[in-house]
Formats: sequence, structure tokens, C-alpha cells
Amino acid sequence: MTSRMKRLGALILFLLLVVGGGLAIGILTAPGEWYAGLAKPPFNPPGFVFAPVWTVLYVLIAIAGWRSFEQDRSSAPMKLWWAQLALNFLWSPVFFAAHRIGLAFLVIVALLAAILAFVATCWRKDRPAALLFAPYAAWVGFAAALNGAIWQLNRQ
Repeated sequence: MTSRMKRLGALILFLLLVVGGGLAIGILTAPGEWYAGLAKPPFNPPGFVFAPVWTVLYVLIAIAGWRSFEQDRSSAPMKLWWAQLALNFLWSPVFFAAHRIGLAFLVIVALLAAILAFVATCWRKDRPAALLFAPYAAWVGFAAALNGAIWQLNRQ
């Protein structure tokens, strides 16, 4: 197998892991009646926005991870990449399945920290990977604000 084919195979695996994992978690923890009944802030986007935004973000996340993997599988950026993916995949079950809005807020704040740390560690060595995470950081920052607002509006 040529080096180019191995690289392409690795990219496909990253895309399958991230997009497939995100899709599976989204389906298994889809917002239902519980979420529909929560008080939400005025800046809450319509539900149809989330799937296309996350699909694009998951592709960007996969490409950035693949780039870090290709450079050094045991590097700090790669470890941060795995950490952010674990936190990303944890958030929906905590929020939508366990209904733990406050705990989900802690998870998303940790996720944002991991994303920003990934960007900072990649900035000099692999600026494209860092830039691929810029929209992700912006969206997760927004999602953290949304999570926090929903938590505050629904505290009992």
C-alpha cells in the first residue's frame, strides 16, 4: 500500500469516527419532549440549525485530527484532540439523556478549554489544523452560553 493510500485511509477513518460517532450520538440522544418543555433564552436557534452546523464542524474536527495524527500520533495536539472528542461525545448524553443541565455546562466549558488548548498547541506547527478548529471554538462558545442560559432559566 502506498503512503498516499495509507494517508487517505486514515482520513476516511477519522471522518467515519467523528461524523459517524456524532451522528450516532445525535440520534441516540435526540432532543425530545423534555427539551421542548424547557425555558430557553431568546437567542436559542431553531432546531433545524443544529444538524447541518454539527455536520460541517465534525468534518472540520476530523480533518484537524487527521492532520495532527499524520504529524505525530503521541503529540500534545493529538492528546488534546482526543480529549475534546471525548468531551464532545459526552455532552449530549449528559444534557439530553441524563437531563443534567448543570453538569453538561461543566462538560461544555471543559470542551471549550480543550478546543482552545488544541488551537494554541497547533498554532505554530500546524496553523491549518488550528484554523480548522476556529468555527468549532466559536460554535462551542455559543453553545456554552446557550447551555448556561438554559440552566439558569430552568433551575428549581
